[in-house]
Amino acid sequence: MTGHGNGKKGHVAKLAVGAIGVVFGDIGTSPLYAMRDTFAGHHRLPLDELHVFGIVSLMFWSMMIIVTIKYVSIIMRADNKGEGGSLALLALINRSAPGKKWSAGIVLLGVFATALFYGDSMITPAVSVLSAMEGLAVYSPALSHLVVPLVVGILIFLFFIQSRGTAKVAAYFGPIMLAYFAVISVLGVQSIVQMPSVLGALSPHHAAELFLTDPWRGFLAMGSAVLAVTGAEALYADMGHFGRNPIRVSWLFFVLPALVMNYLGQASLLLRHPEALKSPFYFLAPEWFQWPLLILASAAAIIASQAVISGAFSVTRQGIQLGFIPRMSITHTSETALGQIYIPIVNWILMIAVILLVLVFQRSSNLTAAYGIAVTGAMLIDNVLLAVVLFQLWNWKPWAAIPLLALFFALDTAYLGANLTKIPDGGWVPLVMGLSIFTLLTTWSRGRMLLRQGMAEGMLPMDVFAKSAHSSAQRVSGTAIFMASASSGVPAALLHNIKHNKVLHDRVVILTVAIEDVPFVAQTSRFEVRDMGNGFYRVTLRFGFLEETDVPAALKDLTLCGAPFEMMKTSFFLSRQTLIASSKPGMAIWREKLFVWMLRNAASAMEFFRLPTNRVVELGSQLEI
Repeated sequence: MTGHGNGKKGHVAKLAVGAIGVVFGDIGTSPLYAMRDTFAGHHRLPLDELHVFGIVSLMFWSMMIIVTIKYVSIIMRADNKGEGGSLALLALINRSAPGKKWSAGIVLLGVFATALFYGDSMITPAVSVLSAMEGLAVYSPALSHLVVPLVVGILIFLFFIQSRGTAKVAAYFGPIMLAYFAVISVLGVQSIVQMPSVLGALSPHHAAELFLTDPWRGFLAMGSAVLAVTGAEALYADMGHFGRNPIRVSWLFFVLPALVMNYLGQASLLLRHPEALKSPFYFLAPEWFQWPLLILASAAAIIASQAVISGAFSVTRQGIQLGFIPRMSITHTSETALGQIYIPIVNWILMIAVILLVLVFQRSSNLTAAYGIAVTGAMLIDNVLLAVVLFQLWNWKPWAAIPLLALFFALDTAYLGANLTKIPDGGWVPLVMGLSIFTLLTTWSRGRMLLRQGMAEGMLPMDVFAKSAHSSAQRVSGTAIFMASASSGVPAALLHNIKHNKVLHDRVVILTVAIEDVPFVAQTSRFEVRDMGNGFYRVTLRFGFLEETDVPAALKDLTLCGAPFEMMKTSFFLSRQTLIASSKPGMAIWREKLFVWMLRNAASAMEFFRLPTNRVVELGSQLEI
């Protein structure tokens, strides 16, 4: 009994260290710029005790309410078979409350949160690496002209190594971030000791006093103070990699205390030496430790960027499986870790966007104006999804749920409102990114639905076809698998094969791949087989939204269709539709043309389903949408 408990604790401790390396990079690098930009950003604040204590109090209680209570204590309980994130939560809600009138609106909100996440994925590497490398200009102003070129070089290197996988590098992430958090804690404590009264800033009355005494500037300051909680949503999104408990342990016992100590240390430094506002994070360090701190902070920023890039790959795969994103070529960079994937087109688009942001904005303080809107927008949407979970899935009593939701909505709405004032200063960037990506995602989802409806019109029932085709076509040896998106009717490829080749294989399998609203499908539920007689079979193959859709590998386990499948005696027939935009009701012409373009550039079914290239036959047709 005792041994088991110790083993479990050791396992949690190991995962907690791993979580520190992956999950907390974003929120962990916030001290690099949060205090500086709150006081020296677009809405400057006086460096007096009222404002400094008020801001530290606001940051601390925001971390407690948004991160500790909302995400760590409540939202992380709403897992979809162990997985978290907006799309996983959306799938959970759809599965648990199907057919509800409000479900369409919830889906759109979840998709928009995903679109904002992509904006965050572009801004985070730019802000993190820029703010870290700006320490170079702080310590040696003569080298300030090298900051942007160095940042661009680091980012190019970071994106170029993605295709090789991050397994070996990731092994060092935990220890590096452990060292980083330990160092920023010690630096903070050293500064607090010189002004112990700063510990009083943790009292919530200082935040209240700030808003009562200077309400307008206090409200505007929220636009930068929210930077202290950027990355909170990563705790939930990365839950599937580490589990709920290790992330909670890491946050409560290591990351949160380290961040609080550092922010208090920066507050003490700013009250004692206002000139340190140029970079209170770096000026916390004694002169002999400034360059080692620069190297450590830069490593932490690169780790934060790596985590968000990996997150973009994971979200993209979920979006593809759930039908919001076109099929893309996905490479697995690890033979053992399912979550380690590489998506080339996402990688290069992110790289171009991140480098453009660095070149256009030049300084991290310019970019933080853009940062807040993406974060606060996603947090506000998470509140709506949480409300659905509390009332529909968990059946909380209104007296318990409403006050909690009111607190979350009030805080996140205030933060979003404060960030909207920065739209002219760069806040428009994530909005444009988010709306553009939202348009792409919803266009693809709507277009797929119209495509399936168009293909289903006038479709011949499979039972009728099987009986007539058996007697009218010559049979040849082997197995033919016809991929079908619909679970009923005759696939277009099968009709074209009969029409042009006038033959049928001894075994004909109509195969539909279904992606379920769960991360993984149990092997016992993998297949659904219907024997229609005369050598015809209808098979539904199910995958979870986090699983690799490797059809040949899955077919090796199928034993309900006669003899085992041999790939060298099996031919795969695919339908390739050439779409024509038309004036049919459904979507605006420009969106139909956008969908046609997206379909044309999507990865082929052969690639996506891992079909052997020398065993695939594609048969084309035209279809109006």
